[in-house]
This record gives sequence, structure tokens and C-alpha cells, in this order.
Amino acid sequence: MSTVKIEIKEVSKSYGEKGPTVLKDVSFNINHGEVIAILGKSGCGKSTLLNCIGGFETIDQGQIMLDGTAVTKPSKRCIMLMQNYGLLPWRSVRKNVELGIENSNLPTADITKRAANYLQMVGLEDRANALPSELSGGMQQRVAIARALAIQPEVILMDEPFGALDTFTRYYLQDELKQIQQREKMTIVLVTHDIDEAIYLADRILIMKPNPGEIHKEVVLKLPKDRNRADADFQHYREIIFNEFQFTHDKAAIEFNI
Repeated sequence: MSTVKIEIKEVSKSYGEKGPTVLKDVSFNINHGEVIAILGKSGCGKSTLLNCIGGFETIDQGQIMLDGTAVTKPSKRCIMLMQNYGLLPWRSVRKNVELGIENSNLPTADITKRAANYLQMVGLEDRANALPSELSGGMQQRVAIARALAIQPEVILMDEPFGALDTFTRYYLQDELKQIQQREKMTIVLVTHDIDEAIYLADRILIMKPNPGEIHKEVVLKLPKDRNRADADFQHYREIIFNEFQFTHDKAAIEFNI
């Protein structure tokens, strides 16, 4: 039986007393080991919601709970992975991966071993001594993933993590992420505006609408973990979401699993 990892209860947020309402009455749960994609157009509040889940921004109303404890500030239990990689250019690949655990109580040898383990997991063990400037964008993102994994978080928050990459590199990293998630049993919350990425990676998709940001629909993906973008079932969900965003001429009502 699945256990609830994150609870979002009637969360609302505005920027200032007279500022716009960015989030309004947002409520949903995320189970342990689940991959949730938050999908929506630019400006719908999805990145703000992700920042609130991570404790990087405060909320005006409601509650965000991680394992039953209110989220009020950032924690190493819940790590954010950004599109811009966030690597320190003067540090080697290995030293960048070690960054998040340098202030832990681990012995130096254990820190080095853990960094090496996660670099191997993302296929970059042979580039451990390279500088970020010597790597492609895809490799830099893999370093960022290894750094996040080295902290051994319970939840990884991902804000358009592959958005700046070319199509083939993005597909490769999506496969890498899927394999790592299944191996490590992590809970992942993915913000994206890429419909195919959401269908390929997620167990459920939450579609947001803007002004103010609200959860408009939930789509439960009844697909195997190993997915093929060309399969009819994959295309079926793609059509459902395209219709929801009115990207096609067919405006017929579509049933969702809610």
C-alpha cells in the first residue's frame, strides 16, 4: 500500500498585499516513490509551487507537509535540481558532486567514495577530474544529478531540468533519470511544459491553469514503466493533454482519471 510522502493542503500564495495571486487553494498528495509531473503554460505558478514544496518560498495559506511535518524552510531531505546546473566552474566534477556532503559528519574517504559511486551511476566516472567548462551541457546536467543523489535526499524537485538541452540529449537523460528513480525509489516532482516528457516520466500529471494558479486536471497514466513514445497508448495520453490545452481543433470533452 502506498504511503503519502508530501501533502499539499489548500495552498495559496500572493506576492505582496496588492500583488497577484499566484496560487489558489492548491491541494494534492504525492506518494512515496511516485513521480509527479506538474504541467502548464508559462506563468501558471508551477515553479512557484515547486519552490513552496521545497521550502524556498513561504505560503500565505494552507499547509505543505513532508512525512507529516510542516515544510517551513529548505532541507537536505528535499533537493532542488535546476535547469542551469549550478556547478561551480573552478571545482572539478568530483568536487562539485562532493559539495553537498562536505559539511556532513562523513569521513573524507566516505565522501570521496560516495561521490565516485554516483558519478559512476550517471556514467561520468572517467571525467571526475574535469572542469565543468570541459563538459557538454548534457554532461553538466548529469553532474548536477549526481550531486543531488550524493546527498541521498528523499525527494528531488526538478524545475525544467532538461529544457536547455537538445532533443537527443534530453531523451538520453530522461532514460537515465527513469532508471535511477526506479533503482533508488525516490519521490520526484517534475515541473515541465513538455507534454511528452511528462507522459514519459510521470505516474501522474497535474495540469495547472493560470490567473490564479490552480490544479485544473489530474491525469493518471496507466502505462508500463518502460514506455515507447510511438505507442498508441502514449499517443492517446498525448492527445488527451493536447485537447486540454486546446492545441487541436477537436474540442470534444475528454474523460480524465481524477
